[in-house]
Amino acid sequence: MQPQKEKRKRKYVPHKAAASFEPTYDWSKEEAKQKYETQKFPFDVERIFYSDCIKGMKTIPEKSIDMVLADPPFGLDFSGKEAIYNRDSNNVIEGYEEVDIEDYSNFTNEWIGELPRIMKRDAGVWIFSGWTNLKDVLYALDKHKLEIINHIIWKYQFGVFTKRKFVTSHYHILFAVKDKKSYFFNKFEHYPQDVWLINRKYMPNTKKNATKLPVDVVMRCIDFGSEPGDLVLDPFMGNGTTAVAAKCSFRHYLGFEINDVLKEIIDWNLKQVKLGELYQPYIQRPDEIVQNAKEKFQKSDSSRTKLTDYLK
Repeated sequence: MQPQKEKRKRKYVPHKAAASFEPTYDWSKEEAKQKYETQKFPFDVERIFYSDCIKGMKTIPEKSIDMVLADPPFGLDFSGKEAIYNRDSNNVIEGYEEVDIEDYSNFTNEWIGELPRIMKRDAGVWIFSGWTNLKDVLYALDKHKLEIINHIIWKYQFGVFTKRKFVTSHYHILFAVKDKKSYFFNKFEHYPQDVWLINRKYMPNTKKNATKLPVDVVMRCIDFGSEPGDLVLDPFMGNGTTAVAAKCSFRHYLGFEINDVLKEIIDWNLKQVKLGELYQPYIQRPDEIVQNAKEKFQKSDSSRTKLTDYLK
């Protein structure tokens, strides 16, 4: 005889949970700005050091960082100037350094090995990776006891043309934490999925690093993984996208970039944005599932009210 299934204590109503959804944490713009302005650190922040991040992270005091966001070199034969990328090579800044494939495992192990000491207990790390050397990133996270919470796929709209294999048009984003029982995650969407469809943006006639992440994808990581006033570390600052996203959303930033030729571009990018200009309380942000559910129940409630009035 098979055991009977437990009956629901409450009747399941489709979409009702979405209609009543609220973000785990939320702040008005004034509250977010206050959290940013009142946060204190025992060292200077809003700084980017033009030096090797592995050596640089050794100087950061322990348990100082609220969130790490990293887009390291992928260990490919790549300069960003190749004709297959359909871009004007004159706009790609010199000095981009790839990591030799023979050294990639050691390189990855070294920089990830610096993270647990400087991360706060509830901190998370968000790492962008291609598929070629993903195994080295996974191995390093496991070795240094950073536990993976999600393996996200970021799907973008194009890739390099191929003849004998599928076109690669996605990145991996690994979300890992120092303490699986106590980590920060702000669920500001009702049904956040682990496949993100975010287009890369064409930027003709713009000086840039060999690789550049869209602000939208970086901002999404920051929104889920930190709160206003937090300190976000980027060990591979590149064009300064993480710093820009942090500044726009009332987060503090700290970073390293080995190519000092990029300083002019990073400074220019930061000057183009104002503090908190992209911040918006999460409850005010469009969430299609939640909006549709609210409309459904509002219409249902309205119909019931009209019927009650008629019966009276």
